[in-house]
Amino acid sequence: MGLLKNIEWTDDSKNTIVYKVDMKNDYVSKGSVLTVRDSQAAIFAHKGRMADVFLPGFYKLDTDSIPVLTKIMSWKYGFENPFRSDIYFVNTKQFTNFKWGTANPIIVRDADYGAVRIRGYGSYSFRIKDPFVFMQELSGTNSSFKTEDITDYIKSIVVSGISDAIGESKIPVLDMAGNLLELGEIVRKSMQPSFEQMGMELTKFVFENFSMPKELEEALDKNTSLGMMRGNMDTYMQMAQADALKEAAKNPGMAGSAMGAGLGFGMGNMFGGMYAQNMQNAQQNNASAKTAACPKCGAAVKAGAKFCPECGSPMGNVCPKCGAAVKAGAKFCPECGQKLQAVCPKCGAAVKAGAKFCPECGQKL
Repeated sequence: MGLLKNIEWTDDSKNTIVYKVDMKNDYVSKGSVLTVRDSQAAIFAHKGRMADVFLPGFYKLDTDSIPVLTKIMSWKYGFENPFRSDIYFVNTKQFTNFKWGTANPIIVRDADYGAVRIRGYGSYSFRIKDPFVFMQELSGTNSSFKTEDITDYIKSIVVSGISDAIGESKIPVLDMAGNLLELGEIVRKSMQPSFEQMGMELTKFVFENFSMPKELEEALDKNTSLGMMRGNMDTYMQMAQADALKEAAKNPGMAGSAMGAGLGFGMGNMFGGMYAQNMQNAQQNNASAKTAACPKCGAAVKAGAKFCPECGSPMGNVCPKCGAAVKAGAKFCPECGQKLQAVCPKCGAAVKAGAKFCPECGQKL
C-alpha cells in the first residue's frame, strides 16, 4: 500500500480543465499534505459524491481540513486510518481565443429593412468560476476533462443567444460594423446567467465581423451610388446624353434605337435648351450693338443719335446748329456753314481755337 505524502498537480498542458489523481495503488494517510497552486482548485469526492473543495494553498489533511468527507464516511473518532478517495484538480485559469461562427444565418429584425439574415464570426474566452458546480453539472466522475469536450457546447449556447442579444440592443444592421465592441459586451452579459448555471464565466466575447446576404449588400451599394448622384443629376444626364451621341455617331443604326427608347427625346431637350441659350445670348449682343455710350455721362444712346438724351451732349463731332457730322478740327459746318467751336474728339469738351491739347482729358488735337 502506497501512502500519498504530497498530493499536487503540475499542469503541463494548455487545454486540461479537470484532472483526476490516480488512486489505484495509493491511499491518503493522516500525514498527507495537499498543495493547490494558483489558478487551481482541488475537490475530494467519495463514491461520485462531491465533498470538500480546496482553493489555492497548502493543507495538512486531518479531520478538521476535510469535514464534509469525515461526515460522509461516518468517522466517529475522526480521521485515523488511511483511506482512498477520488481527488480532482480543476483548472480555474482563463482559456482564451476560442473561435465561434454561425453555421446558418441568424434572422434579426431591423427597423429599416425588416427581417434580415446575417452571419457573424469571432472569438470568446471562459474560465471555471465555481469548481464544485462545474463538477456536478458537466465533468462528473470523468478522469479527465479538456477544452475540446466543452467548446462545441459553449459555441451552441453562444450562437443561440446572439439573435436575442442583437434584437434587444436595437442597433441597426447598417451600424453593427461600427459597434462590434458594444455588441460583444451585450452578448457576454446576456449569456452570463447560462454560464453561471454551469459554474463557468464567459470572460470575453468578440465580434470580428458581420456579413449580410449578397442581395442586400448589392441593394445598399446601389442606394449609396444613387445618393451620390442625386446632388449632380443634371451633370450625369448631360454626360449620359453626350456618350449616347458619340455611340450614335459610330453606329447610325443605334440612333434610331436610342430614339425609340426615349433617349432621343432627352437629346432633343438638351439641344433645344442649348439653342435657346444661344439665341438669348445673340439677342443680348445685338441689343448691345445697337446702343452707344455717351462720351460725357455714359448713358446708353441709340446708334446714330447726335445728342445724348440724358445730358444733351453731342455724340462725337457734330454741328451745334444742324447736327450734321463734322470732321475733327473743321472750322465750319459743311451743311449749314455754321462757325464751329473746336471740340475734343475723345471726350467732346469745348476746346479753344489753336489749342494743341484738350483741357479736360489731355487728348492731342
